[in-house]
Amino acid sequence: MSQRLWAWSGFAAILSGAGLPIYIYAPKFYADTYGTSLTALGIVLFGLRILDFVQDPALGWLAERIRQGRAIWVSLVAVLLALSMLGLFAVAPPVAPLLWFAVTITGLFSAFSFLTIAFYARGVEKAAGLSGSHVRLAAWRESGALAGVCIAAVAPTALGYATDAPFAVFAWGFAAATLLATLAMLPEWRGRARTEPAPIRAILGDRPVRRLLLLALVNAMPLAVTSTLFLFYVESRLAAPGWEGALLVLFFLAAAASAPGWSALSGRYGPKPVLLGAMTLAIASFAVTLGLGPGDQAIFAAICVVSGAAIGADLTLMPALFAARMAEVAPNGGQGFGLWSLVNKMTLAIAAAVLLPALDLAGFVSGGENPEAALTALTLLYAGCPIVLKIAAMVLLTRLPLDGFATGEGLGRAAP
Repeated sequence: MSQRLWAWSGFAAILSGAGLPIYIYAPKFYADTYGTSLTALGIVLFGLRILDFVQDPALGWLAERIRQGRAIWVSLVAVLLALSMLGLFAVAPPVAPLLWFAVTITGLFSAFSFLTIAFYARGVEKAAGLSGSHVRLAAWRESGALAGVCIAAVAPTALGYATDAPFAVFAWGFAAATLLATLAMLPEWRGRARTEPAPIRAILGDRPVRRLLLLALVNAMPLAVTSTLFLFYVESRLAAPGWEGALLVLFFLAAAASAPGWSALSGRYGPKPVLLGAMTLAIASFAVTLGLGPGDQAIFAAICVVSGAAIGADLTLMPALFAARMAEVAPNGGQGFGLWSLVNKMTLAIAAAVLLPALDLAGFVSGGENPEAALTALTLLYAGCPIVLKIAAMVLLTRLPLDGFATGEGLGRAAP
């Protein structure tokens, strides 16, 4: 009987398309289109993450308990996701643009959070009945996610060559894709939990879980920094408007292409040396970026490939480490994945709250002429901060015991 894993790929694609690419595009879109202050946008994004402190664990609790009507819940929230995307990009703000941004981005990422948590928690149940288990399901799911993020990353730029309203067209296309992916996934929400949900206190009481969450927070910060500043860096520092979509696709394709290699290396040598090697590669790419300037987009394209490959290790191995521990601590996974979602989104919020006001203070103007001091500040924020953060992540990783993961024993032997 068909396992319908293609439906998991499709749903993963729309979720990934609603995540990181929107963080990349939305602030600049509102700054350029409506003249909204970068500082104000940063404050809104950070406020949304404060909401997540309460919301994501609560959504995890809810995802563990809605067994009978799960398909209905998911369908309704998927509609909210599509409508929020349309409101963000395809509807002229009926109120102050900053307020409209706050309302629509809150709807979008709240829906994104619930759907992601429910999707990954259901995946734990689905994998239990599959030959190949978690590895087989993850291959289909993460392939779809990487395809979705690549499409969402390049679509607005590509559509700009064919229409005067590329973001509106993208939003309508996303809404249609969300409808199709949700319909395809409807049969997949059936199933009952095999164990009682673990309380969040028990999850956080596990020291390896806490250390993994801290590592995830610090290690994901460089990606959050570069995602927040990417469009500004390409347009203003490299003076290469129009290259954004192609460069983003290079980055995400490199991440996708490198994932099987990192997995194979981890199986042979263990996750710690492999992750440390990838972090070193990322630091080297950021160091080269510090010296780039106008006209260096070809060099930066090569850096996108290298740094994308380095990120591929993070995107592949870090969730696997957490899932391995969650299989022991909280097999239902809802609240655990709620915490994981919260940590990853917090990195983007912190980046937006710190970096966008910092650019404002440096006198940076999106889409305009900028003094050299402002461009230098942009470069230091874009490439200098990630170097410091990656070094901190390496220190944390060296202190995290990961014995047994490569052989399938997870983090069960981690020190108490």
